[in-house]
Amino acid sequence: MKKRSFKPFGNISALTLGGGGLGQVWGETSREEAVATVNLAIEKGITHLDVAPMYGKGEAERVVGEVFKGKDLGDVKITTKCRLGTLPDDEVYERLISSLEKSLVNLNMERVDLFLLPSQLRQDDFQLYTLNEHRETNTTSLSCYYNAVIPAFERLKQEGKIGSWGIGGLGQNQAILEALNHEIQPEAIQCVVNPLNSAGAIGYVDQDFDPQKILTESQKVGVPILGIRAVQAGALTLEMDREPHPSGFDIKDFEDYDKAKPFRKLASEWKMNPSILAHRYALSAEKVSSVILGVKNRAELLDCIEAESLGELSQDQISEIDTALSSGSSL
Repeated sequence: MKKRSFKPFGNISALTLGGGGLGQVWGETSREEAVATVNLAIEKGITHLDVAPMYGKGEAERVVGEVFKGKDLGDVKITTKCRLGTLPDDEVYERLISSLEKSLVNLNMERVDLFLLPSQLRQDDFQLYTLNEHRETNTTSLSCYYNAVIPAFERLKQEGKIGSWGIGGLGQNQAILEALNHEIQPEAIQCVVNPLNSAGAIGYVDQDFDPQKILTESQKVGVPILGIRAVQAGALTLEMDREPHPSGFDIKDFEDYDKAKPFRKLASEWKMNPSILAHRYALSAEKVSSVILGVKNRAELLDCIEAESLGELSQDQISEIDTALSSGSSL
């Protein structure tokens, strides 16, 4: 598998194995299959595993911990996260270190290479267009981020608990743009990269959230990029392999599946699995160091590895995909 430049690690495999599938966020799997998937990923040259305590209530971290228990990581790098919300400044470090220490126990490790803040960023007075009642628990205000989160991350680096830190590129457009241009920039960002230009259900903070705007700014200011949502929670695959959540929270993902009909038609004409085409699209985005996979088993992983092996799409192919989806009509 090809390696790409990624400043926090030096280089990184073009694909990253994400923990969402391992933690059964994207449908059922077994511990045995999850462990086998991690082992296969490493065998095939993947050098970065991206997990989080919220993936299966720590299950994704425990899977990785089982794989590496008593073993040397070699050139494999580990990322985990802490969903913070907005807290009083003097509580931020303790929340971060408490979460991190639990993750390290799950992982059977003493440090992680990258620690991310997945909480969605917002300006202090910004109101969420949906779920505003969860504003303080699910989003981080810029003042909290500047005054407490960044210093806490830097302290964790000095203490040797983490190698680098970064943010999830979700939330209010303007807040993320401001964070990217702050005097202390994040050392990495996870950006939504897919032909629908959609974050789906997780884009609930800003009604006008524009993933392309965040990606473009990250490219412009030179913050290292990890691509997420390549298949937009299944919307860019042949079929959704899960039922809508009873709460209706993920209805946008299923609406996106309907919007992606022209994409699937084009994939069929090109005799290509839509999932493979979507991953090739994400891998073709400028300055994206690695695309994080949401696979839950070895079969799905092998599809993604095939996508990487086929190489990037041509500009003509990318334009044809963009035109098909923007028109919303069958080709």
